[in-house]
Amino acid sequence: MTIHRQVAWPLAVAAAAAVMVAAVAPALAQSPAIAKAVLKDKSGKEVGEANLTQTKNGVLIRLSVKGIEPGEHAFHVHAVGKCEAPFTSAGGHFNPASHKHGLESAEGAHAGDMPNLHVPQNGDLKVEVFNAMITLAKGQPNSVFDADGSALVIHAKADDNKTDPAGDAGDRIACGVVTE
Repeated sequence: MTIHRQVAWPLAVAAAAAVMVAAVAPALAQSPAIAKAVLKDKSGKEVGEANLTQTKNGVLIRLSVKGIEPGEHAFHVHAVGKCEAPFTSAGGHFNPASHKHGLESAEGAHAGDMPNLHVPQNGDLKVEVFNAMITLAKGQPNSVFDADGSALVIHAKADDNKTDPAGDAGDRIACGVVTE
């Protein structure tokens, strides 16, 4: 009986370890992915940073900007990971599902549509914006890491949330390429 116990105990420990690994592996695979974008103005001066975190339900964007003109500004994910002034190189809004523009559109919104930023008088803003329509997971149709990448863009004016294709948001005043 002693021999049986000695053999059974290591097998039980090995089985328990295998169960623990099987339980922990999916949790590790689902760990949040992270990304970053350094936003610069048209002169190349750094005006902010965005940290993107993949969650179970979409991407949380923690944005911090300094020296932006006070007031309302459109904030979008753009389709191309390129930020050459005047930032038209970033392409149009990220729109893998080919929806109409605007959070108030009856036909759905672009994946790149997000709420306006409300910059206070001092020009500095820290805000969290959640986008349920994008992912950091590569290989997905709504991934910001598609073949040509993506960028975050701040516009000169507010997005009216309905005018297609860009919400009448005006010039692009800051841009940052989304990187891993």
